[in-house]
Amino acid sequence: MVTIADVARHAGVAASTVSYVLSGKRTISTDTRERVQRSVHALGYRPNASARALASQRSNVLALVIPLRTGMHVPVMMQFATAVVTTARRFDHDVLLLTADEGPDGLERVAQSSLVDALVVMDVELHDERVPVLRELPMPSVLIGYPDDADGLTCIDLDFVAAGAHCVDHLADLGHRSLALLGTPSAVYERQTGFAQRTLTGFVEAAERRGVLGVETPCEHTFDAILHTVEQLLSDHPDITGLVVQNEPIIGPLLDVLRRLGRRVPEDMSLVAICADDVAERQVPQLSSVSIPAERIGDQAVESLIAKLEGGEVPSLTLVPPTLTARGSTCPHGDLTTA
Repeated sequence: MVTIADVARHAGVAASTVSYVLSGKRTISTDTRERVQRSVHALGYRPNASARALASQRSNVLALVIPLRTGMHVPVMMQFATAVVTTARRFDHDVLLLTADEGPDGLERVAQSSLVDALVVMDVELHDERVPVLRELPMPSVLIGYPDDADGLTCIDLDFVAAGAHCVDHLADLGHRSLALLGTPSAVYERQTGFAQRTLTGFVEAAERRGVLGVETPCEHTFDAILHTVEQLLSDHPDITGLVVQNEPIIGPLLDVLRRLGRRVPEDMSLVAICADDVAERQVPQLSSVSIPAERIGDQAVESLIAKLEGGEVPSLTLVPPTLTARGSTCPHGDLTTA
């Protein structure tokens, strides 16, 4: 491991001079500073993280706030968490994962502890009670998701309104006139969680725009609940030929339920999901889907947070455009050829 003494010998200066160059605590001549920086680069020296933190009065730790609530699908959340942790390490930061649902009190507790420098906040609700606290905390934050009142915040998310609309447009373009959204568990809607509410908005608005029937229903995760929900849906609306699914855990069981009810995918029922690509691709048939860009969003959230820590300007709201990939689960209405 290269030490500060090695850098000093290579640059022909005292170790204290190297320290001053790295910390910026004293004025060093341009020639000496550049010579030290060249030596740092040539030797591949990486300052000790704890020493850097002490000098800057920062912990080099980010908090990732993911309250584990009823109806959440943890594997999806962990995809975002993995992206946040991986990108944070690129910037020599560690991540403290906070999963307790403590609301504003939890944010204030963490801020007062001096354990972290900044916050990444997930599972954002339309009227999130954490928002006023985030505006007042003496540390930067980035939200993955965005509330209705996002003034003074930095937010990044998939454009779920557009995602819901893309799914409707895809099915309507294939000639389907009766569609249903199988959404998240009811608890997620009751909390007015942003991603679910905005997908529903996009679905309803697009159905009205295209002049097609668009009904929506929450769906719990158990097989019996999925069977009951689909049976009730088809009993109430027997003409439905297109399903939009925003509920990743039900996808596999849902395909089993449709087979049990004699509805072939895609010949009798076209299905498009909002889910991770790997989930869509391992189904039979492979699902047409809008992908969840967890890696891109997590990466961008951390980059924005680091920029804010360094005093930089970042966009207040970033919406990632959705991408729909047509696979074997959708086809033209009345046509046996998959789209």
